[in-house]
Parts: sequence; structure tokens; C-alpha cells
Amino acid sequence: MNASMLRDAVISGANNILNQKQSVDMLNVFPVPDGDTGTNMSMTIGAAARELQMLQNPESVARVADVTASALLRGARGNSGVILSLLFRGIAKGLKGLTEAGPKDLALALGMGVEAAYKAVMKPTEGTILTVAKVAAMEAATASGAGKDLLETFEAALAGAKTALANTPELLPVLKKAGVVDAGGQGLVVILEGMLSVLKDGKLIQSAAGQETAASGGPVNAAGAAEEDIQFTYCNEYLVKRDKSIDKDPLLLRAYLETIGDCVVVVDDDDIIKVHVHSNEPNKVLAEGLTYGQLINIKIENMRDQHERARHDAEQHMGEEKPPEEIPAAPAAPAPQENDFGFVAVAAGEGLHALFADLGVDHMVNGGQTMNPSTDDILAAIEQTPAKTVFVLPNNKNIIMAAEQAVHLATRRVIVLQTRTIPMGISAMLHFDPDLDPDQNAVEMSKAADAVGSGQITYAARDSEYDGYKIKQGEILALANGKVSFVEQELTKAVVRLTKELFRKDSSFVTLIYGEDVSEEEAAQVEAAIAAKIPEAEITTVPGGQPVYYYIISVE
Repeated sequence: MNASMLRDAVISGANNILNQKQSVDMLNVFPVPDGDTGTNMSMTIGAAARELQMLQNPESVARVADVTASALLRGARGNSGVILSLLFRGIAKGLKGLTEAGPKDLALALGMGVEAAYKAVMKPTEGTILTVAKVAAMEAATASGAGKDLLETFEAALAGAKTALANTPELLPVLKKAGVVDAGGQGLVVILEGMLSVLKDGKLIQSAAGQETAASGGPVNAAGAAEEDIQFTYCNEYLVKRDKSIDKDPLLLRAYLETIGDCVVVVDDDDIIKVHVHSNEPNKVLAEGLTYGQLINIKIENMRDQHERARHDAEQHMGEEKPPEEIPAAPAAPAPQENDFGFVAVAAGEGLHALFADLGVDHMVNGGQTMNPSTDDILAAIEQTPAKTVFVLPNNKNIIMAAEQAVHLATRRVIVLQTRTIPMGISAMLHFDPDLDPDQNAVEMSKAADAVGSGQITYAARDSEYDGYKIKQGEILALANGKVSFVEQELTKAVVRLTKELFRKDSSFVTLIYGEDVSEEEAAQVEAAIAAKIPEAEITTVPGGQPVYYYIISVE
């Protein structure tokens, strides 16, 4: 397998999961509207596909794997996306230094990918994408050890993945009860099938959504792009001859370049760092590169000038004239580390954004259950927070892993608190003490988050039999601390019942956060109903504006 084959295989896999993401989404057994697995995996590997298209005539499978792993790391969304990125990060380590890959190289790389994913997951669960990947790697090792060629080895890996996928219901009872296989495992099989299409038939699967990727994998000619699409004027490329006395991670160079441009590619080995970025500030692009070593093969092209000249020729021919566009301002550089502490939180809804801002959060990342932000989204907010230590509050269990991937990419210290709900995030912020050091604060804020009772009132997105409940689409679902508590038909009754369930003998305060589909009058009526049933509670009602959840309930 040469570099171009691997590049096209990954792009083909990305297109295949994009085409089938809805069918993968439908395998999710949890009935709540959420950041569905197929969508998250598609968006994650789609980030790699976009960057791989810029690699014209790549020189090695190692380079392709590095670009893929780097893009997946930053584009990872949801737990399934993060695990996918970890698999490819391990694969990149297995292919390091290789120009081409044979069957044993492939098997080794797959094995290292599985090892990386298992190590990163605190409590690996069998019957998931991890199991599917593990069996695929085992079958690849068996095939390569038996003298099979690369194609036969990859086919063996895919066959093993499919066998493991079919067996996931036997390992996870919740899947068996729902009559489905694991969604993450299915997503991985779909990606591997897309890759096999290139390796076996030389056919790169195209996107059915009208977002076809170029089979050549080459960069788009800047002069041929529409000027309104040119957000950054200069295309910068150079090589850095690494100074062995400078111990700096090239991922930090990439993180910085992302703040002043786009289409960033930073790939490296022990001696060289290759850089490509579109930016309005080539001086800063070069200056940052110099902090890693000497620059060679420097090339800077003005894409607007290229486009203008191409357009001028076309206008002469067509007799038309079009006004030039304004050059947009470049994004800000990373914020200076002026303060000791800073905060980034994830939430959806203007009311929740305002609430967290009032509590001292510096930057909000828009997202939540139905829209999991990427590692890059979270990293960008961290880098714009003017502090030496930044606390990140994911406020959703499916965002924690993506947030944790930003820790090693940031230019400042990052502490990710394990907040799985909005109330946990609010409680953590209320218990921050500026007189404590970062580690002490992390402990105290985490304790406070774990002590709060979190309730959520939403609706069933699909028919389901889950955790002992037969649930019909559209029914009201009450979640207590992330688990289905009961099913109801009437909204007010559901809110009152769930609040009573969460309220303990030592509880005093209830915060009722109502969503975008609830009016102020309706929320007031619900507050009155709770007060009648729990007269000892001190109730605060807040407009959150959040989607999906009619009400979020905090009990302390």
C-alpha cells in the first residue's frame, strides 16, 4: 500500500460513513435525542478527509497517517469520534517511518491503534467499537502471519470486524433487548468497507450528499476558488529543519496556526516539520516556525491576487465586471496568560450562556446533547481564555473525552472537570475559590458537582425498550442523574414528580431551568406546582433557552 492508496482509502471511508450516518444513528438504543454516533464519527473522519485532499503526491504512508491522526484528534466529536481518533493515532505510530506498508505493517498498525484506544478509555466496555476494532486487528495479525498479502490481510480484518459486530448483542444485553448491534462498531465497519473499495477495486466512494471529494487528493487551485470563499489571503508553505536543542511539540505549532488561519497541515518526523496554512499574517506564520528551527523551502502565494488575475482574464472575455470583496480580519492569536484562573463551559441556549457568564465563565462553547462540539472547538475557547490554568466544564458525558483531548494541545494548563450535566457545571462554578490552588479547586469543584441532583425532562426520539421501560416516540421522559426514571404523558406532572424524587431530607434549593419550547408563563405554573408539593424548597426559575430539554432541574 503506497501513500496515495492510503490517502484515498481514508477519504473513501469518510464518504462511506457520511452516506450511511443516518442508518448508524438509528442503532442508538438510548431513546433521548442525542449527539448520534454516525453523525459524530462522520464529522470526525470528515475533518481528516478535508486535509488529505490537500496532499498532492504524498511521499509516504507515514505522512498520510500523521495528517489523518492529527486531523481526527482535533476534529473528534463525541465518545465514538474520540475513540476513532485514538485508533488512527495508534495506526500512525505503527506506520511511522514507512514509505509503503505491507501486510505485517498493516497488522502491527491496527494492533497499536487498538492498544491506544483501550489505554485511553478509563473503563473499556466490551461489545462496543473497541471490541470490533480488537477483533479486526487480531484477524489481520493472523492473516499476515499466515503469509497473506495486504489486500487479503485487510479483508480478514474487515471480516473479523463484521463477526465481532454481529456478536455485540451477546456482550451487551441492552443491545440484545433492543435487537440492534453496537452503533460505534457499525460505524467502524462502514469506514473499513469504504477503505476496502480503494484497496481492492481502486474505486473511491463518493459522497451521495453532493460533497464529493477529489480522487486525486490534491489541493484545490487557489486561483480557481470563488473569492468569497477566500477568507485568508496568503498560502504559506515551508519546512522547518528541527533544532534538536529545542524541545517543543509540533502540535503546539499547529494549535497556534489554527488561531490565525485555516487549512492547517503540520506533519513532522525527527528532523523536519512540514507546514501549510492559509493566513492573513504570513509574518506570524514564519515567526512561529522559527521557534522550532531553521526555515527552508519557503513559499508564500497571494491567493486573492491569483484569483483577481484569473477573474480579470475571464471578465475581459465575458465583458463583465464584478466588485472586489473585502478581506476579512484574521482571527486573534492566543490570549495572554494574564490571570491565574479561567473557565470554559459547554452549553446550548442563550439563557444558559448568560448564566454561566454570570458565574465567571470566560468563554462558552455552543453545544450539548444534540450537537457535540469538537476537540478543536473546545481548544479554540481555551486558547482565547486569558489564564494560566483553564478549567473546562463539558456538562455532558458525551463531550468529556473530546475535552480531554485538548489538554495536550493547549498552550496553558487545562483541567477538565467531569461535569456530566448542566447542574453539575453550575454547582462546580459556585464552589470555585480563588484562594485555593488549581488542584485544590479541582477537588472541591468536583465534590460539589457530584453532590448535586440533576434532573432532565425531554421527549423520546424513537420507540424503544430501554432499562425496563417500553417507550413510545414522543412520550415525556424524566431522567434522574442521567438515567431514565419514568415515562409520563403530561409535562407539568413529570416535572413535579421528578423534582420530588430528587429532593432529599437535606435538600434546600431547587433551580428550574426552562428550555426554548417553554414559555415564561408555563414555567411559572410549573414552579407553583412544585412549591405546592414541596413547600420547604427554595425555588429559582431561570430561562435557559436550551433545545431538546423542556426543563433542567438542579436540587441541592
